[in-house]
Amino acid sequence: MAWVVLIVSGFLETAWAVALNAARGFTRPLPSVLFVVALAASMAGLSYAMRTIPIGTGYAVWVGIGAIGTAVYGMVALGEPATAARLVCLGLVVGGVAGLKFLH
Repeated sequence: MAWVVLIVSGFLETAWAVALNAARGFTRPLPSVLFVVALAASMAGLSYAMRTIPIGTGYAVWVGIGAIGTAVYGMVALGEPATAARLVCLGLVVGGVAGLKFLH
């Protein structure tokens, strides 16, 4: 169960990063509220997962999911460049996160 919560929390990290960008310095109310809610839920899930998952593994997986999700969102929705080098680097992050999960 802790792994499921950790993965969902990683996706919530992507959600709060996207909402933070959309909030434009907290000048837009709805994205600002979404940021706060997603951030709180993401942190709560990370805290729950770390009851049974080691901190190094849990935090790295959480950050990795959030970073990959945010980068992919930027490429797909915001038109950021999806160069071969960027995709290879994201693949390395995916490999590292998967490795940490399977070596746990």
